[in-house]
Amino acid sequence: MEKVQSKDGTLIAFERSGEGPPLVVVPGVLTSSRQWPILPTLGNHFTVYAVDRRGHGDSGDADQYAIEREFEDIAAVVDAIGSEVNVLGHSFGGHCVLGASLLTSNIRGLVVYETDAPEGMYAESMPAGLVDKFESLVEAGDRAGAVITFFREALQMTPQEIEGAEKWPTFPAMVAGADTFPREIRAVDAYQFETQQFRQMNVPTLLLLGGDSPDFAKTSMERWHEVLPNSRLVILPGQQHIAHYTAPDLFIHEVQTFLSALD
Repeated sequence: MEKVQSKDGTLIAFERSGEGPPLVVVPGVLTSSRQWPILPTLGNHFTVYAVDRRGHGDSGDADQYAIEREFEDIAAVVDAIGSEVNVLGHSFGGHCVLGASLLTSNIRGLVVYETDAPEGMYAESMPAGLVDKFESLVEAGDRAGAVITFFREALQMTPQEIEGAEKWPTFPAMVAGADTFPREIRAVDAYQFETQQFRQMNVPTLLLLGGDSPDFAKTSMERWHEVLPNSRLVILPGQQHIAHYTAPDLFIHEVQTFLSALD
């Protein structure tokens, strides 16, 4: 494990593995990219810097939370590497890497997989009352129940799929970091980017979207494609929000093909 100090003094942890051009990997809510099953294969193509976002894993936290601090965290990791790097963000992590791209000139290429629209649409992706229900379960000490509720109500997973998800290597980290979920969802829902800043950004960006993902995900990614002047939107056939679990070969192929073309 390595750590870098973010702008507000919080220590952000990351794990380095693999060999090749640097790739910073940033997860979404409820997990750590260090436990993504695809990391060993990504490491065949890249030197992977798998980040624990603040409040997760081995990273520190602060008394007050703001999504802007997450942007600064990723920029701090990128700048600490000491060269131009590629950055991959999934879901909430996609919001973080896009925010970081405005804070550092050391990002060579971006990969963003199903994040929120620049103007904020996350509320449409969550069933009414889910965040409050999740928070109540965490406060009652049932963190695992909160995560399973998220699987069932937000991701619409079947009982069989949930049983399989409880065996994921990331599941314990999801349970451990469950208290961070409400603050992150509320923050991203309230935050709106100034799109004019991105219209002037020329970082090559791959936008990934599951072919079977719901309409709000499609709308969000199409909106980013419209805003970002140097972006490419790629559909992952038959996939939804977690293709890095359900179709790892397809996911890695698209990432590796896009980033290798930047050489």
